[in-house]
Amino acid sequence: MMTSLAPPFRKAYPHFVAIPTRWMDNDTYGHVNNVVYYSYFDTAVNAQLIGAGHLDIRAGAAIGIVVETACRFHRALTFPETIDAGLRVARLGNSSVVYEIALFRAGDDDAAATGRFVHVWVDRATRRPAQLPDAIRSALRPLCVAPESAR
Repeated sequence: MMTSLAPPFRKAYPHFVAIPTRWMDNDTYGHVNNVVYYSYFDTAVNAQLIGAGHLDIRAGAAIGIVVETACRFHRALTFPETIDAGLRVARLGNSSVVYEIALFRAGDDDAAATGRFVHVWVDRATRRPAQLPDAIRSALRPLCVAPESAR
């Protein structure tokens, strides 16, 4: 059982990805629907990996499969606004990565939502666990907030 999620303060995150909300993100209650927060988490992680130039989503030998997500809601987000998705790595393992993510309104220091997102790296063809590619590990190491586990 998970007892805590990512810290809710901006200064706890070494990397940010700007994500504009979309009209379709709002639900009938006038705020971003809860399921969309998970999409923002996925966008933040993959934008960082692709932006660092190390994730080949079409032909890479290893791919990251999401095996766990969690979200704690603190306050509503809406359209139109831009979200700053704070990203950090809580655990960098042999074949897995645990990310902690917080979603902030632009300029806010307190998160609107905090969450957890876990990738397990697998061989693209066999879907069997694979070692985290060195280039991915190098791209994620600066985002680590805890000591890297034994390799």
